[in-house]
Amino acid sequence: IPKQTAAHRDATMNGIPGIDNPQHDEFTEQVKLEPFRRALDELKPDVWFNAIRKDQTEFRQGLDVLSLSKDGVLKVAPLFEKTDADLDVYLDEHKLPNEHDYFDPTKVEESRECGLHTQL
Repeated sequence: IPKQTAAHRDATMNGIPGIDNPQHDEFTEQVKLEPFRRALDELKPDVWFNAIRKDQTEFRQGLDVLSLSKDGVLKVAPLFEKTDADLDVYLDEHKLPNEHDYFDPTKVEESRECGLHTQL
């Protein structure tokens, strides 16, 4: 959980800063990177499961199913080689909903990284 409240961010940043706003990096640090870093420090996991996929960004094309975080946590990406079509078939076969409305304000654009996989 971020240390700053949404009300504090609204008051100090006038809401969620856009990616062209110099405060966007601070926003990302506050709402995603610092809380995740703090959780890793407190929980000290050996393994970090994630849902990144190779075809999502140029940066991820240089990764693999298994990698290490900067602190030596084993990062496992079981969906790494799956495509959108693969996942659509899986969802359909298992009658699962697809979350089409998801928006990550730290990434804004699908081709951007939020920093979890580049900085941690």
